[in-house]
Amino acid sequence: MGIVEKIKEIEAQKNKATEYHLGLLKAKLARYRAQLLEPASKSGPAGTGFDVQKSGDARVALIGFPSVGKSTLLSKLTHTASEAAAYEFTTLTGARIQLLDLPGIVEGASQGRGRGRQVVSTAKTADLILVMLDATKSEEQRRLLEIELDAVGIRLNKKKPDVVFKKRTTGGFTSTVKLTKTDEKTIRTILAGYKLHNCDVMIREDITTDEFIDVLIGTRKYIPCLYVYNKIDSISLEQVDKLARTPHTVVISCEMDLNLTFLVEKIWDELGMVKIYTKKRGDHPDLNDPICLRKGSTIENVCNGVHRSLAPNFRYALGKSSKFNPHAQKVSITHSVQDEDVVSIFTK
Repeated sequence: MGIVEKIKEIEAQKNKATEYHLGLLKAKLARYRAQLLEPASKSGPAGTGFDVQKSGDARVALIGFPSVGKSTLLSKLTHTASEAAAYEFTTLTGARIQLLDLPGIVEGASQGRGRGRQVVSTAKTADLILVMLDATKSEEQRRLLEIELDAVGIRLNKKKPDVVFKKRTTGGFTSTVKLTKTDEKTIRTILAGYKLHNCDVMIREDITTDEFIDVLIGTRKYIPCLYVYNKIDSISLEQVDKLARTPHTVVISCEMDLNLTFLVEKIWDELGMVKIYTKKRGDHPDLNDPICLRKGSTIENVCNGVHRSLAPNFRYALGKSSKFNPHAQKVSITHSVQDEDVVSIFTK
């Protein structure tokens, strides 16, 4: 029996299972699906690749069914009519964003068909996913896409469960919170199913069985997502207002150029990035070419963004923030930078 057949058999059993046995079936199902998405062996037949070199300050993956307006959105944002897999556009803040069109994600990727493995592998490298939907039939499209993305191990707008798991020669189970969505017996049985008899497990939040399995599998990706509803000119104002109030949502009309600038601003916000301006001694800050980094980045990240030789030879930096302190301060390489900081780096 092949892996796909095993998956179908388990899915049929899930409907009849008790809560305890359901946990075991979910663990088996997750393991088989992970095997389907593993890279094909080098000795196997060559497939159609979908590897795209990462470029720019961040990577955004665009996912949606045909005829939702993806091509129109791509041409509007990137000012190009080409049909490449990867595009690049610049935000109002000066960040260079790589935009990937992932057409194959809905073509049986979770069943390992077609270019499923390559497309999923590329999608997991994205810093943000845009799920593009037709506002006139959005609910069914959204449901199907969420099911497919969840099946391939992509968790949208979720945080990694606060669970510490380590293999040991001996081990134990510790939970610092009361578990209301699963129990110790289910967790121990799932561990046994993965032949993990000696390990330390510390659970620090009230997780579900599915979330514990995600931790065990270890290949899940937790990626922020924006739901982009296109063609809002074809629905009522009441429907537009309802959609616009939904979390992680932007409503647009590519045809009428409605809300596209706001979409770009939301992409920047969801990426969670900061702009850092560099300044040479005696010069004015370079405000036209900022270094774009993740929130929480340090002076060391700024050094690497300028040139990889700066960090090993770092002496000190002068940092100035117009938001918090207008005066330059001497800071170390571990100093955390804020949005729109001005930084001068001095080397040995």
